[in-house]
Amino acid sequence: MAFSSLTTAAPNVNPNKSFEVTPSPSDSISSLSFSSKANHLVATSWDNQVRCWEILPGGSSQAKAALSHDQPVLCSTWKDDGTTVFSGGCDKQVKMWPLLSGGQPSTVAMHDAPVKDVAWISQMNLLVSGSWDKTLRYWDTRQAQPVHVQQLPERCYALTVNYPLMVVGTADRNLIVYNLQNPQTEFKRIQSPLKYQTRCLAAFPDQQGFLVGSIEGRVGVHHLDDSQQSKNFTFKCHREGNTTEIYSVNSLNFHPVHHTFATAGSDGAFNFWDKDSKQRLKAFSRCPSPIPCSTFNADGSIFAYAVCYDWSKGAENHNPATAKSYIYLHSTQESEVKGKPRVGAGRK
Repeated sequence: MAFSSLTTAAPNVNPNKSFEVTPSPSDSISSLSFSSKANHLVATSWDNQVRCWEILPGGSSQAKAALSHDQPVLCSTWKDDGTTVFSGGCDKQVKMWPLLSGGQPSTVAMHDAPVKDVAWISQMNLLVSGSWDKTLRYWDTRQAQPVHVQQLPERCYALTVNYPLMVVGTADRNLIVYNLQNPQTEFKRIQSPLKYQTRCLAAFPDQQGFLVGSIEGRVGVHHLDDSQQSKNFTFKCHREGNTTEIYSVNSLNFHPVHHTFATAGSDGAFNFWDKDSKQRLKAFSRCPSPIPCSTFNADGSIFAYAVCYDWSKGAENHNPATAKSYIYLHSTQESEVKGKPRVGAGRK
């Protein structure tokens, strides 16, 4: 009897036949960010690195540069000029990296605990950083001290900006909404419509509301206007057998052209959805490891996603010998990302 018949086939690490970005980070990937000006992709990872690739026509990638932090990096964003990257993490600071000009990185923001999320607000020419020290801090990158420190009720877990709307998700399921034309005052504070911890947020493209994703395989679609509350709903996703195995929703990304959105989860799957017709546009094959982060490029032709262990099942499920991190690029088709009316739905 051949021994080979006793072994199970290795799982297909790339079941969706996506393009692979190489070389891949040596540890789990925490964030992915595309420049708004070109197909330059940045990834941050738990090996303390920030890496940049140029994505070439045809799906190949070329490593451009790398930057080191002293501790794991958790978040990244690009400045609107497409030349500068911001990255923050467990060393409690945000670095500004003039990547395309070849300049040296400098520290432009400091917190008292790890920095969980950052966003560049081009209309204000300010950086905003959210931390586990229970503050939001706004930074003019030319000054050492923050322009404003906003106290949060709890640790920052996620933030999303689409000026003038900003939404911050914290521990204890608080969602704090800000009008950035008056950033020192909370516009509205709401309890998450989801019963479990907030993992990710995405502001609507029209700034009229936001998506929230939780660790319990569920997404909430929430409108800000009191007269629109009847349009709010939640839906289940990233589950196996609907109830038996429930996974975290790790990433929410709106398509920049069609305004449909993607979800990615710890089940290793990503899906494209249309919130207006309340339907899934496309379900993709599950990867053998979680997807901790994802993003669209500026024109929505590329959906980038990371596949790696996210430690959601603890150290006992981490095998350093086989653990590998991947970054994949899916070339989006219009039929997958363009919204369509629900079949059988009558006139509204």
